[in-house]
Amino acid sequence: MTQRAVQPYRLKNILRLFKIAVTGEEKEFTTGSINRAIFMLSIPMILEMVMESLFAVVDVFFVGKLGVDAVATVGLTESMLTIIYSVGIGLSMAATAVVARRVGEKNADAAAHTGMQAIYLAIGISLAVSVAGMFFAKDLLRLMGAHEELIEKNYRYTQIMLGSNFVIMLLFMINGIFRGAGDASVAMRSLWLANILNIILCPTLINGLGPIPAFGLTGAALATTIGRGCGVLYQLYFLFKGSGILQIRRRHTNIDLPIIGSLLKIGFGGTAQFLIASASWIFLVRILSNFGSNALAGYTIAIRVIIFALLPAWGMANAAATLVGQNLGAQQPERAEKSVWKAGFYNMIFLGAITVIFFFGAHWIIGFFNNSPEVVEYGTLCLRIVCLGYVFYSYGMVISQSFNGAGDTRTPTILNLFGFWLFQIPLAYVLAITLNFGAHGVFWAISIAESCIAIAAILLFRRGTWKTVKV
Repeated sequence: MTQRAVQPYRLKNILRLFKIAVTGEEKEFTTGSINRAIFMLSIPMILEMVMESLFAVVDVFFVGKLGVDAVATVGLTESMLTIIYSVGIGLSMAATAVVARRVGEKNADAAAHTGMQAIYLAIGISLAVSVAGMFFAKDLLRLMGAHEELIEKNYRYTQIMLGSNFVIMLLFMINGIFRGAGDASVAMRSLWLANILNIILCPTLINGLGPIPAFGLTGAALATTIGRGCGVLYQLYFLFKGSGILQIRRRHTNIDLPIIGSLLKIGFGGTAQFLIASASWIFLVRILSNFGSNALAGYTIAIRVIIFALLPAWGMANAAATLVGQNLGAQQPERAEKSVWKAGFYNMIFLGAITVIFFFGAHWIIGFFNNSPEVVEYGTLCLRIVCLGYVFYSYGMVISQSFNGAGDTRTPTILNLFGFWLFQIPLAYVLAITLNFGAHGVFWAISIAESCIAIAAILLFRRGTWKTVKV
């Protein structure tokens, strides 16, 4: 076959594999090519994370037109919501680890039973948060340093976002179940549905259309909640009516306290590691609030853009977690390790390219969301400084998720505790306040701490103790 003929053949083969990955025809990844397995899992997971990141970008684009206080409200609320995200992600990691292990052991019935217990767990935890959010939204904003005018004008946004957290919890948890089963395409499609609705509803409910009144900032919260809620309904349909590896039937619906306890034990470590990270972000926001709404708004926009780039990279990391779980279940630890290093390398290439784009295009990117010179200045500096740590972080996120996929949530939890609380927060305070670097000091603290955590994770992963964890 000539070189000219080989290229169309390769392209055709890639497109064929892409179609298989998106449709979810292949779900078992303990045999065959590791590169193929990474591709099959990563494509739907990356597309899933792209959709999740669109939530942030779409909201900040339309909210940015409502003024600095509206953007600041979103930033303050998001800093609190990251705690909920942490719980949802932590518990979903437990579901992914246990379901993937059962699938690797060829025990689909036990995997489905575990998935149902994970859903019970998500519902129970979210109810308590909903009550707190509905009744104490103003107090929480005040605690975060918001001024009274902002609170009175925009507290409904915070109230709705915290009160409807159950859709966030279920969206994370059920997608974690599907990932563990190797059925990442359903998780991807649920977020596509949620985001398409959010893109349509966000400008409609914020600005009004025909008989629909303009809800302003409250409309952004309603749009996001409705979109995510519909995504959850789509997930539940496939869990109970689908024909994939994991099918929940009536026999799986009995409450099983030992399994819930096991999920809590694993999920506690996963939740703790993200809570530690998320709570540190709250403290960073609190430090930034000392420098005014412009600094806070610029930081909020930059972080949304950063999340937009990082979430697809998390798709690759989630693929590595599934490969680790399934291959450990199939008694193939060396294959699991090879999968992680390859996924990390591909992730480094992706985030390296993003670093170049962000560093040189930061001013234009931030200006697209807000035209205030002060906001653009802060956002540009934040984006340029934070993206400098992407090359290290590309491996760090893959390895952290691989620990979690093995059921070893303790190691990344300890890393986050030392990296964020004993290093990042003190460093941010010293640079921003003590040395008077202002907001720039916070941005440098983020980049330096994330890079150091990633290097430590690589060193610990090479020890191999994660291969012996039982779930």
